[in-house]
Formats: sequence, structure tokens, C-alpha cells
Amino acid sequence: MSVSEAHRAIDAVWRIESARVIAGLARMVGDVGQAEDLAQDALLAALEKWPQTGVPDNPGAWLMATAKHRAIDLLRRNTRLTHKHEQLAHEIEFQRELAEPDLDAAIDDPVGDDLLRLIFTCCHPVLSTEARVALTLRLLGGLTTEEIARAFLVPTPTVAQRIVRAKKTLAEARVPFEVPRGDELDARLSSVLGVIYLVFNEGYSATAGDDWMRPSLCEDALRLGRILAELARNEPEVHGLVALMEIQASRLRARTGPRGEPVLLLDQDRARWDQLLIRRGLAALERAAALGGGFGPYALQAAIAACHARARTADETDWPRIAALYDALSQLTPSPVVELNRAVALGMAYGPAAGLALADQLLEVPSMKSYHLLPSVRGDLLFKLGRLDEARAEFERAATLTQNARERDLLRGRAAACATGEAAA
Repeated sequence: MSVSEAHRAIDAVWRIESARVIAGLARMVGDVGQAEDLAQDALLAALEKWPQTGVPDNPGAWLMATAKHRAIDLLRRNTRLTHKHEQLAHEIEFQRELAEPDLDAAIDDPVGDDLLRLIFTCCHPVLSTEARVALTLRLLGGLTTEEIARAFLVPTPTVAQRIVRAKKTLAEARVPFEVPRGDELDARLSSVLGVIYLVFNEGYSATAGDDWMRPSLCEDALRLGRILAELARNEPEVHGLVALMEIQASRLRARTGPRGEPVLLLDQDRARWDQLLIRRGLAALERAAALGGGFGPYALQAAIAACHARARTADETDWPRIAALYDALSQLTPSPVVELNRAVALGMAYGPAAGLALADQLLEVPSMKSYHLLPSVRGDLLFKLGRLDEARAEFERAATLTQNARERDLLRGRAAACATGEAAA
């Protein structure tokens, strides 16, 4: 095996195994930052040895065993610290585990308890949202600092600082490496789901930059969601979120044209939708409903996505049902963005005047004044009502507000279409 081949193999292994290795180490040392450092030491050892010896049969177990040896060395060097006896107890436990003849035992976590603890730790409310996202992608997604910075279009040092501060904050706050229980579980689970969906949405509709989408972020979020669904099988909203992401992800190939230009939902070639992802999404939605969570916020959004997925053509879309689902979502989690989506649904179900009446109510909401989708939606509704000059002004305003270059071009094209009275592109 050449060095380049070995490095590619190691990179692939790290993406798959790093989260489990870090999670297992964090349980043992009680510190996420130290656990990542130990895992990185094991990765460096792999980069040195595997090009000569080849990738071992169980690379994850090899990484874990190597990291455990490093942990023991570290603890031996720190025996004069205040918590000497506690550390020695950890060392004894490490020695016992390393004595196991089967390397599989080094990484064995059949029910995924360690991964579940790591997810809840990375998404702890003591951290800012930006820090939660960066730490989750780093420790659970296996992304490098540079990859995270590139995905979110922020400087690499900024992401590096967020990660360092996040690990320091968790250590200083003495955040326990555990899955919360009772009422705390509900609050913390909401944070976890919010982080995963934020990552997915940034991939699905990039807020800035030259690309309409960043599919790799969608894939990372979907993988994290699937892991969480396996670890928290009885939490209906977890399955609701997975259902939503699966169905949304099914459209990724159809959301751009040959030159990377955006293709809106009703104009997409539905033959390009991924039917396997749709089936998986519908199955996850059924699972959420069976657990009694069919009316949670993510499950409701998944049910809306399912209406689109089940329609063979845009004309067959059940817009009255979508409007009713948005009504329910608005009652459950009221927000201006939900109301704007409800306005779109009302416009499709009952005519553009009904949608515009609701959209107009959002004009004085402070948080919507710089939100580009409000003038975009109003432009579309005004266009359908034949009020072309007003529609053009709205599309032009939306184009000035968006930070995404592809979306800006789309909105300018729709503004130009108003001048001729042609259907908006």
C-alpha cells in the first residue's frame, strides 16, 4: 500500500470511527477536550504505522487501544495532581480493559451509550449555538476545522477559537458526560435536534456564498440524525426530524440546473427525486406517529414535506392539507417564518389574495425587515395577482437582501420577468 493510499484509507476510517473513539475516551477521562487530544494522538500513530503495516482488520479498535495506552501514560505523568487516587482508579480500569484479549472489546458499545452522551455534551446549552455546531461537526461529524470553516464561510481561526472555547467551557462548567433524564432530557434533546437541523438547513439552502446548496452538510446532518434515531429509538421527534431530512434530501439532485442555477420546488423534475430517501422518510414519519409524536414540530414539517413527496406532479399537491398542517405548526411553534410559509400554502390552496393578506401582516415585524424571503414571497403573490410593478419591486428588494449569489441571480431573473409579464423563472 502506497503512502497516499494509506492516507486515504486512514481519512475514511477516521470519518467513520472518530466519534466512537472520542466518545469512549470521554467516558473514561471525563473530559471531551482531553478525549479528542488522545484520539488525535492515536490518529498520528496510525499515520506513522499503517503505511508500513497496512490498515488493521479492526481499525476502530486499534485506534481506541492506542488512545488508551496514551491515556495511561498521561495519567502516570500526572500522579502528583490533586486527584491522584481518582486518576489511579481510572488507570486501573484502563489496564483491566486493555488486558482483554479481544480488540473488539476496546471499542465495543453495543447500545451506543457513549455516542449518545457525546451528542448531548456537544449540544449542551452552556455553549452558544455556533459553538455547538462547530463542536458537533468536529467530534461527531469527523470534519476538520478547515472543512467546517469552508462549509459556513467563516475564517478558519474563528472556527478554531469556537472549538477551543467550547471544550474549555464544558470543562470549566463541569458538564457531566451523561444523558440527561426527565424534564432536562426534553430541554436538551431540543438543543440536539436544533443543532442537527441547523446544519442540514445550511446545506440545503446556503445562507451565503456562490453555491445554492452544500450537499455535504446535508449528508453530515442526516448521518448524525440517523445515529441519534438508533440511539434514542423511543423519542418520536428524533424520528420526525430524520423523516423531514430524508424527504428534503431526496430533492437535492433536482434543486439545481445544469449550470448550478436554483430550480424551485414546483419546477423540479420529480423523476430526479430519490425514491429510496422518500421511502425512508415516510417510514420514519410513520415511526414517529406510532410513538405518539405525529404532531411534534419536526413531524409536522415532515408531514408537509411528505405531501410534496407523494404528489406525482406539482398540480397534484394537496395544498389544503399543507395549509392545515401549517395551521397546526403555527399553533405549536408560532413564529414569523412559520407564518410566511403558511402564507405561501394559503396562496396555493385558496388563491394569492389570501396568501398576500397574511404576508402583509409580517411587514412590520422587526425580525422580518431584513429577511429576504418575505419580499420574495410577496413578489410571487403579487405577480400572480397581476400587480407586476409591485412584484418587480419586491423581487429586486429580495435580491438586495440575500447573501447567496445563486439566489440573487434567481430573484433578479424573476424581477426581469415582471417587466414582460412572463411567468417568473
